Amino acid sequence: VQNNIVVAPQLAEQGKQKIEWVKRNMPILQQIEDDFREQQFFRGLRVSVCIHLEAKTAYLAQVFAAGGAEVAVTGSNPHSTKDDVVAALAEDGLHVYARYGATPEEMQQYMNYALDLRPNIVIDDGGDLVELLHNERQQLLPEVWGACEETTTGVLRAKARAKAGVLEFPVILINDARCKYLFDNFHGTGQSVWDGVMRTTNLVISGKTVVIIGYGWCGKGCAERAKGLGANVIVCEVDPIKAADALMHGLRVMPLQAAVIQADILLTVTGGKHVIRREHYSRMKDGVILANAGHFKVEFDLEALQNLAVEQKEMRHNISGFRMADGRWLNLLGGGDLVNIACADGHPAEIMDTSFALQALSGKYVVQNRAALRKDVYRVPDEIDEEVARLKLKGSGVSIDELLPQQKAYLESWEE
Repeated sequence: VQNNIVVAPQLAEQGKQKIEWVKRNMPILQQIEDDFREQQFFRGLRVSVCIHLEAKTAYLAQVFAAGGAEVAVTGSNPHSTKDDVVAALAEDGLHVYARYGATPEEMQQYMNYALDLRPNIVIDDGGDLVELLHNERQQLLPEVWGACEETTTGVLRAKARAKAGVLEFPVILINDARCKYLFDNFHGTGQSVWDGVMRTTNLVISGKTVVIIGYGWCGKGCAERAKGLGANVIVCEVDPIKAADALMHGLRVMPLQAAVIQADILLTVTGGKHVIRREHYSRMKDGVILANAGHFKVEFDLEALQNLAVEQKEMRHNISGFRMADGRWLNLLGGGDLVNIACADGHPAEIMDTSFALQALSGKYVVQNRAALRKDVYRVPDEIDEEVARLKLKGSGVSIDELLPQQKAYLESWEE
């Protein structure tokens, strides 16, 4: 195992403060940590984690360590890594390989360092470690018991591998759990994306035309918050059901070519590639704000944008301006990386509490059901989904009713 990559060890105390703050606001994970520490489900096992490396995700890594695991952590995005948190994790005894602003080559190297641990369990965000294991580190595959994937993008990758019959270990699809998409994708993305846009631009949202491309759970959350902030919201979709859903929520729906002309702020929330291309840049308003809330830095065709620009300059921290030949300026936030991560602090702690509880309990599920799991993709079991919801309610001081036995019997019968 490689030595830690820590560029700012002097910031460890600051990082610990951040982790302690989010821990106070993540009661579900606290309850799971206590259980893991007592039961030692991961004793003798190795866990490699590739995530947006900041305080909330650091706490998740610590929870696995509390359960007895040897843990290696790396960042899934160079602009989301917090160097003070990296220092805190290293001081806490975890293997950690990350720094803010790492080059693509360094990112690849750090991921390989995390895999040098020879993991039994992989915790992934976007499928990077899973892909690396299949494409370059195949010799490690026999030691991998399973992986847990956090994002829509990573889930799509894993499903594609499984469909083609080239997935070499079980993958639990965290993103498909109800406690993930109903809270993280909808509420988390909805709040944190607008936090990133507003703190970076310092512009008002009310009265502006916001174009949201993609109306999945993340896009839906962004649209609802934009509407609440007083924006005029337009949705662009390729799925007729999602488009109809947007329409029934009182939003305008139209093709992208028609929408880009009207956009004051344009958000991509698809997880796809080159959603915004050369033909779209040429139709945009002067001063338009462009932001990616999907996943990878590919939703905008950045090469086309750079080629069209006759001038580029930093307009303000985290805002890159591109002047077109006709004088229009197009403003890209966070270099095209995830706006809520590159330009803000990501999802709120209480939101990630549910998502990371799913990660932790799904990791435990892989350990306890290793013999029964095939080389395939699996939904999070309903009992885990419901347990996380119960823990959420308990941590919030909320209780609910239960069905009476006769009510349950009625719902399960067809004779009465």
